Amino acid sequence: MDQTEIWRYFQNDAEIGNTAFNARPRYEFIARRIAPGLHVLNIGVGRGGLEAILAKKGVVVNALDPDAQAINRIAQEYGLKDRAKVGFSQAIPFADGQFDVVTMLEVLEHLTDEVLNATLGEVKRVLKAGGCFIGTTPADENLMANRVVCPHCGQLFHRWGHLQSFSDERLGTLLSEHFELGEVSRHFFAEVRTLNWKGRVSWGIKKTLVGLGVKGDGESFFFLARKR
Repeated sequence: MDQTEIWRYFQNDAEIGNTAFNARPRYEFIARRIAPGLHVLNIGVGRGGLEAILAKKGVVVNALDPDAQAINRIAQEYGLKDRAKVGFSQAIPFADGQFDVVTMLEVLEHLTDEVLNATLGEVKRVLKAGGCFIGTTPADENLMANRVVCPHCGQLFHRWGHLQSFSDERLGTLLSEHFELGEVSRHFFAEVRTLNWKGRVSWGIKKTLVGLGVKGDGESFFFLARKR
């Protein structure tokens, strides 16, 4: 499935703003694991939310995304210039051993098996020895639950373009084929600051259940792996 038009809309349409990427808690969670001064490549920029947080923190931010409009916008907004490039994860246009950290948030689930394997090899190539690959994916997603049909052409597709579903075991095994696995953990990311009191209570209950190991919908895996 060609996902170009899906992400061109969500990444660039001014009317929807950041509503499609209400992901600040996820970005902040990742940013806490990245020290100032490190050289980081973020693959799959969305609307540039992670880049904004990392740049403010003093991280040397680099970005990669297939969408030229999104790359040009964040390059200008955050002063990335030649550190923001148009390209694909399976053919990363950066040098060997260039980065301390590579991040991919909610990206792996969009890749075919072939592209996924090539991507992991490329991530390993551009990492420094001992460098970290960190990111998130949906946890145990039921892909059929988000399948919709186009009213114009009748084609069935996942509303977010997801092609992969990961269990913690599958994700850990996949990463271990290329890296030294450090962590795969389950989390619930939600923007609590926009919720009313009822929403905050539900959020608190959900966070508690996830902490106790009770699995549910809308959760994510955080992963961390190191280049051997």
